[in-house]
Amino acid sequence: MRVYTAADEESLRILQLLKDWVNLGFLEESQRQTVQQDVTCELRRTNGFLRAVLFIFTLISAAAAAGLFFIVSPPRDAASFLLLVFAAACYAGAEFAVSRFHLYRHGIEEGLAVLSIGFLWSGVQAASPQGSLEFAAPAAGAIASYLLYARFGFQYLFLAAMAFAAAIPQFWTASHSGQHLIVAAFYLAGLAIVVRIQPSHRLDYLDAEYSVIETLLWLGLYLSLNLQLSSASLIAPWRPDLANSAEFSRPFYWTTFVMIWLVPAIILWRSLAIRDRTITSLGLVVAILTLATNKPYLGLPHHAWDPILLGLLLIGVAIAVRRWLANGPAGIRQGFTAQRLSGRDKQWIDSLSPTLAIVLPNPTLAPLSSEHEFGGGTSGGGGASSDF
Repeated sequence: MRVYTAADEESLRILQLLKDWVNLGFLEESQRQTVQQDVTCELRRTNGFLRAVLFIFTLISAAAAAGLFFIVSPPRDAASFLLLVFAAACYAGAEFAVSRFHLYRHGIEEGLAVLSIGFLWSGVQAASPQGSLEFAAPAAGAIASYLLYARFGFQYLFLAAMAFAAAIPQFWTASHSGQHLIVAAFYLAGLAIVVRIQPSHRLDYLDAEYSVIETLLWLGLYLSLNLQLSSASLIAPWRPDLANSAEFSRPFYWTTFVMIWLVPAIILWRSLAIRDRTITSLGLVVAILTLATNKPYLGLPHHAWDPILLGLLLIGVAIAVRRWLANGPAGIRQGFTAQRLSGRDKQWIDSLSPTLAIVLPNPTLAPLSSEHEFGGGTSGGGGASSDF
């Protein structure tokens, strides 16, 4: 059960929609203020920068407090128990911050929730004996991450649950093929549940959340099947003890090759059927990843012009789809159009421009000399010198 009421979350959704509509020119600022007076919400929010600062500060402070306790009075045989106590304390702190101060995506309650998962994972790992129960730590991390996601709605905790779940099969079987199949089964089961639940939330605040969750599950399923992206061969130079893709059986290897072509098509079909832009974007991304990993799968050599050919192919497909949509009745085909109906892309570009200006190297100009000397010409009349 969510710690936030459905009414508060729906109010936040309405406020965000009003803000977006003003930025896109659908509403005037005066109209937004008039409508906003009828929307009540007691939750306290902050901007993204302060949220990140408070999140990092909470992580450092709480972790340092726990570390100081271990330094001042180091436990001998109760380290795992104390870590579990710290996990419970951090979770209680997150609950208190929300219930007492009505914090929503404020950074403080998020940092405490994340730390509770970290302490729980560390405590279970310290208490788990070597052998058949080694999977208990990632299993506890996966369960705790999902439960805290369901409680607070932090979508990155669902991603953490997926990551913990992907680490479990390595303790169940030594077969790399089996590990990939188990992970894919986890994500496929999650997809089946989300696809069944999502239609009942098309018109409420959970629609966008389930869209992100489904996108993450599709991405996890694709990565678990694309051996060129998820196999141990990618990190073999840093972890030589791990296996490479050559250890997969040939039937499994070529089955995954077929699947990485089918999954993007299924994702695009699903996204177009429900008209979900987030899932459509993922479908395009994984389709590009399939094209980029096609040669490694087939064992073909790379060439310097491969990225150029890929870019030309993408440009051609984009132009063809745009013209196909534009040639439809009134520029629309089955509810899709090539015309820009939203300024959200421009907002993203505008927001990323300062970041790119910081990250990308700035061109350096050669300093100008402070001494300038002009000369070498001749002036006519009277034989005067031309040096000045």
